[in-house]
Amino acid sequence: MKFFIDTADLEQIKEANDLGILDGVTTNPSLMAKVGIKGQEAVYQHYKTICEIVKDGDISAEVVSTDFNGIVEEGKKLAALHKNIVVKVPMIKEGVKAIKWFTDNGIRTNCTLVFSAGQAILAAKAGAAYVSPFLGRIDDSGWDGVQLIEQIAEIYAVQGYETEILAASIRSSLHIIQCAEAGADVITSPLEPILGLLKHPLTDIGLAKFLEDAKKFN
Repeated sequence: MKFFIDTADLEQIKEANDLGILDGVTTNPSLMAKVGIKGQEAVYQHYKTICEIVKDGDISAEVVSTDFNGIVEEGKKLAALHKNIVVKVPMIKEGVKAIKWFTDNGIRTNCTLVFSAGQAILAAKAGAAYVSPFLGRIDDSGWDGVQLIEQIAEIYAVQGYETEILAASIRSSLHIIQCAEAGADVITSPLEPILGLLKHPLTDIGLAKFLEDAKKFN
């Protein structure tokens, strides 16, 4: 399972990359605004900078248009920024049409805002490279986000779809583990849940004991 970080914060991206486990980045206009990136040219430059940090990883760059022509034109500009850019397209009718156009023209896509197996099937049929079910938001609505990952994974295996399942809206380290068990190909998460995987009280206790014993040899 690949690890993406869901942020536009360059310091957090660098920290995850330095950890040696980072495979890519997802971001969106809200995350861009959160770190003070404003204006189209500034956003494009920020995407380029992210691509320079994560040299071999896919970087999902989101369109803000909702009509077919707008999505296509915006997506073409984003894809032209760097070879690792994946155009992030919303799961709407015009978005599915655009994903098919991008697929036919050699541009990879990430279908975002997916909340059902039916939507995941449409994304795969249109040729999306990634499909992004939003676990946390599904949980918030009273349903089981991890169960949806399992359902999509089973359908994709049965049907032979090559679209990768990118579990999004990760809220905890436990979510990451559950996604690995459920068959997700990728998770995208804020930095905190990723770093949370490092932690266990017995590790801290064991390390403290080792260090204490090591002092006896000095």
